[in-house]
Amino acid sequence: MSGKLFLVPTPIGNMEDVTLRSLRVLREADLILAEDTRTSGKLLKHYDIQTPKQSYHQHNEHQKTELYAQQISDGKTIALITDAGTPGISDPGYMLAKACIEKHLDVECLPGATAFVPALVISGLPPHEFLFVGFLPQKKGRQTKLKELSKEKRTVILYESPHKILSTLEQIVEIFGTERKISLSRELSKMYEETLRGTVGEVLQQCKERPVKGEIVLLIEENKNLL
Repeated sequence: MSGKLFLVPTPIGNMEDVTLRSLRVLREADLILAEDTRTSGKLLKHYDIQTPKQSYHQHNEHQKTELYAQQISDGKTIALITDAGTPGISDPGYMLAKACIEKHLDVECLPGATAFVPALVISGLPPHEFLFVGFLPQKKGRQTKLKELSKEKRTVILYESPHKILSTLEQIVEIFGTERKISLSRELSKMYEETLRGTVGEVLQQCKERPVKGEIVLLIEENKNLL
């Protein structure tokens, strides 16, 4: 009898942001696959979860996906977690879920934390239609992608790291102009949570005046000239 794959969201910062059901699934699973066992180990230790865990991340998922899909086919229940948020959303998860679906195995994603949802809700930008992009291309295709997004008729949602945010904002100024409204949220659910709102030029100036730390969700207003 085949087992099951659970995709289990984990807190994006505050350890209290985990559901009772998620904790139960993590305790009852035969195996937990973690993007970084050290990072996830803190959460599992905090909730006294003793389930065996193994690493599953972007550098080994091509090699290990079939192995774990076969284990599920053989009857194991596996819970997949990432460092923060929902597996598959700019994190590992898609490949294993796809492999299990192709084998007609049971796959379930539990509801839970995803960074872009609270960032969108508190941005002040239209939430009814949006385009989630995740991380921009590192180098090749980055300018092309931003030019494409500058014509978007929906709110655009990006993820960005703190050491790249200044260059990204400068690129947005160059392509979108200085007056497009944006919202920058960082450290969501943590002690130093902060959201900066204004034009691209205004937010860029604030980021130049003091360092921006923590993982960032960046939202960009739709192109109103095309509406």
